[in-house]
Amino acid sequence: MALTRFERFLGRLLRAVMWMLFAAFKLFAPQPRHAGVSRLPPITNPLLLLSAMQLARKIRRKEVTSVEVVQAYIDRIQEVNPLINAMVKDRFSSALQEAAQVDKLIEEETGGEDVLEDRLPLLGVPITVKEAFALQGMPNSTGLLTRRDLVSGVDAPSVALLKRAGAIPLGVTNCSELCMWLESHNHLYGITNNPYDLDRIAGGSSGGEGSILGAGSSVIGIGSDIGGSIRIPCFFNGIFGHKPSVGIVSNDGQYPPASGQQMGFLCTGPMCRYAEDLIPMLNIMGGPSTHKLSLSADVDLKKMRFFSVPHNGGSPLVSPVDAQLLQAQRMVVKHLEADLGIKVQELIIPQFKYSFQIWGTMMSLPGKDGKPPTTFAELMSEGGKKVWPTWELFKWFLGFSSHTLAAIGLALVELFQSSHPSPFIVQQKDSLQQELEELLGTDGVLLYPSHPHIAPKHHHPIFTPFNFSYTGEHNPIEEIKANRHRLKATTLQL
Repeated sequence: MALTRFERFLGRLLRAVMWMLFAAFKLFAPQPRHAGVSRLPPITNPLLLLSAMQLARKIRRKEVTSVEVVQAYIDRIQEVNPLINAMVKDRFSSALQEAAQVDKLIEEETGGEDVLEDRLPLLGVPITVKEAFALQGMPNSTGLLTRRDLVSGVDAPSVALLKRAGAIPLGVTNCSELCMWLESHNHLYGITNNPYDLDRIAGGSSGGEGSILGAGSSVIGIGSDIGGSIRIPCFFNGIFGHKPSVGIVSNDGQYPPASGQQMGFLCTGPMCRYAEDLIPMLNIMGGPSTHKLSLSADVDLKKMRFFSVPHNGGSPLVSPVDAQLLQAQRMVVKHLEADLGIKVQELIIPQFKYSFQIWGTMMSLPGKDGKPPTTFAELMSEGGKKVWPTWELFKWFLGFSSHTLAAIGLALVELFQSSHPSPFIVQQKDSLQQELEELLGTDGVLLYPSHPHIAPKHHHPIFTPFNFSYTGEHNPIEEIKANRHRLKATTLQL
């Protein structure tokens, strides 16, 4: 659908205003520190180049000890974390003790490797956890200064299941303040850097996980996603992640909890350095709900139907997709067609143009109980005085606010948000759901960008705040799959 002349003018005007604001913002914004170093030291330990499944196999077979693996990752974290600021609290001493217990268990096991694999598939493998999740003995502040002294007494269910499978947590990783922004930055832990370019963001809200995995300092991790918080960091850091269908992995034990209609979109999911670890992790994290996904079923890719959607149709609120990303998607299409002998159909879906409006509407609606969602300002007030967004913005300009500009901005936006959804946007959302359900069915795969740009420079998302909607708009798709169990259909975001 072609843009109108007014929409093109609005887009140009918005970008001009944003860049003028950016010039002023540079005077006030905190800058990441990496001592002038432009890139990370290379990985030298071969253990860091193996997947979690390969490491678990080697540990079970006594080809390497869990202590050696855990120590290798500790060494790498100590080497690169001063540059990327991804891990915010470690438990290295406890992890080494647990690894020694694993090695002792393997020495004493008489049932053989198969018994260990069945009972403890991740035995001895290190893992990292987003700080928003409860990990016993670790902070659970979600970057909020008023929660800085909070220490978890128990594990979140997803964490407990992975530990029960034998994984050994190394520590917790950074996130955006209250998990609602695509740059992992808060006034408690600071800014997380991208391991491939320290001047760029690692994404959010699970950016600490994305960065530490991308740096080769972790092999598997836990993230959460309500509008792209797993998918965006995976895209920016060159790793793998999955936002499962709603209701598969428990969301309990993370802060902030979802409320209102948001409960239908928040998902906990796996993040990993190697693709082969995705299914085993999801199989463990899903616990008793895993059977809904048929993860062990064989899938013949030649019998799947593939669709390519290169962009959202040209929303004036969202940046155009970079030419290099369009070219990358064309290369994926070319590879699929050559390798599988299939034809990938290219589509433009007009409703994607309203993706931000759809996401914003759904996030502000009350839940099934009729209760409205908790406001962002209320979350910012956790454990302290009530937050007034306009006063907080004034304090920020003077350098006295305990909150990031992104968090303050989100609270300000809520002040102008209508409690009555636009009938037009609701119509677009319903139309989009119906079209995608009919298009994908049970055997469809949609290729779609994760973001219109590669990882932006630090703080740039403040001036392109709607670009996250490339992942935000796919929450309605997840709702379809969860409610109707059409679990083969999926969106592959590139």
